[in-house]
Amino acid sequence: MSVHAHPDDESSKGAATLAKYAAEGVDVLVVTCTGGERGDVLNPAMDRPDVRENLAAIRREEMAAARDILGVRQRFLGFVDSGLPASGEPLPEGCFALQPVEEAAARLAALIREFRPHVVITYDSTGGYPHPDHIKTHEITVAAFDATEEPRKLYYHGALSRAWFQTMHDAMTERGLDSAMGAVLAEFPEDTPALEITTRVPCAEYFEVRDRALLAHATQIDPNAGFMLHDRDVERQVWPTEDYHLAQSRVEVTLPEDDLFAGLR
Repeated sequence: MSVHAHPDDESSKGAATLAKYAAEGVDVLVVTCTGGERGDVLNPAMDRPDVRENLAAIRREEMAAARDILGVRQRFLGFVDSGLPASGEPLPEGCFALQPVEEAAARLAALIREFRPHVVITYDSTGGYPHPDHIKTHEITVAAFDATEEPRKLYYHGALSRAWFQTMHDAMTERGLDSAMGAVLAEFPEDTPALEITTRVPCAEYFEVRDRALLAHATQIDPNAGFMLHDRDVERQVWPTEDYHLAQSRVEVTLPEDDLFAGLR
């Protein structure tokens, strides 16, 4: 079970891992806490009045397409996107980020008891980046994990770390290729804490599936910008894994791991 804040998060964080395990016959469920109703349209080609007016429905359609590409199941938890208020602005009334942790976690715990996952994946306490819905997703997932007996391991995503961007930037420039990573690196504070990586899942053969799932979120992903610009062959050579931090385990493990199900098989 991979728990995310919005549609598209499942495709930008850990998607190749999900596709890999699904292809191997693992029953994979993506839980999406909100519908992304207050998201922006980040792809200029989709930034039209008809899209903005129907964004909630379109994002659900995009999620369904990405789910099918990854070969996983998916459920919405039913909370409302909080948006990303500017500094000093209040959160919208009734939004996900304002829900009491205990109440929101109870909804997720019920789904855990129904699905009975061995492994749960979510964000660390920073949310991966400081979006209130990502932080709330972390909080309720930890609470739901602690309140249930079914899952045996809890992981945090190590995706899109400074180390990944730096490695990709260096590899591209060493090969004489244009790198779009420099601008991203410039935005990382030098003292950005690095999550300890305990588990690296080899999944380079599923990067193409990940990319197709990402592009299915057409309102959110500009195919001509950002993450979509780096050379995939270079990525497969220098960083062929998706990485995780083992936060809790109810089974004996030996670190480092290369499998989220280590100790369970």
